[in-house]
Amino acid sequence: MSELTTEHTAPRLAAEALTVGYGDRIIVDGLDLEIPTGVVTTVIGPNGCGKSTLLRSLGRLLKPKSGQVLLDGKAISTLKTKDVARTLGMLPQAPVAPEGLTVADLVARGRHPHQSWIRQWSADDEGEVARALALTGVSELADRPVDQLSGGQRQRAWISMALAQGTDILLLDEPTTYLDLAHSVEVLDLVDRMHEELGRTVVMVLHDLNLAIRYSDRLIVMSEGAVVASGTPSEVISEELLLKVFGLEARVIEDPVSDRPLIVPIGTRHVYGSIGGPTPASDAVGVGSA
Repeated sequence: MSELTTEHTAPRLAAEALTVGYGDRIIVDGLDLEIPTGVVTTVIGPNGCGKSTLLRSLGRLLKPKSGQVLLDGKAISTLKTKDVARTLGMLPQAPVAPEGLTVADLVARGRHPHQSWIRQWSADDEGEVARALALTGVSELADRPVDQLSGGQRQRAWISMALAQGTDILLLDEPTTYLDLAHSVEVLDLVDRMHEELGRTVVMVLHDLNLAIRYSDRLIVMSEGAVVASGTPSEVISEELLLKVFGLEARVIEDPVSDRPLIVPIGTRHVYGSIGGPTPASDAVGVGSA
């Protein structure tokens, strides 16, 4: 995925003066935001800054205290549930399937927004489910119960369901939660293919900053319920921002396998002088002795 170099179409999803919270606690306060259409946008920020709250609000899972979310220029709160579900799909963090539900049945649930009393299950639905299973690489798991899958397989099955829903916009809240690095890359490669091959607009929340940089066209950086920076990874990521927003002392270098930034954290151990400098031989046991 290359970074953006051209303008894209008008945003289909946006927030205006959005204020959201739980009870008396305000998490997101007066936020204005536009989600670029046709690209992968990832929301990053420290724990508790409002990333997931924002995503749940964009997906109409949380009702704003004030302000509004706009979908295709209309207040999402005024739209019919099925109309929203045909346009926008959301995969929450660590979803749980009913015990014994098979992968095929889970993915078929993605077709529910397209059903009605005059339009029941059809060959088109069957084809969309088969296509989603194939694209996510879980066709051979179709008859397996979801609760018997590995973490990576389970997450691919859930993404397959969201894909079968056939929406143009997909919201993913921490799609790599509880996954090791190899399976995280596998899932994000899948998200990348969905965007590239199917033209989906994707909005994700991720904790791993380097994976967010690698797999995103644009980043939105949040801190204390507000957006403090947005743009391409190269525009956004800096050592100053990492220290200010995340309290992370790090060096930002060029990723050796891409043209994007790479974050190298600095801790209190195993650091010798400046990044890229020589390791003092006199400080290393056994180094330099005959």
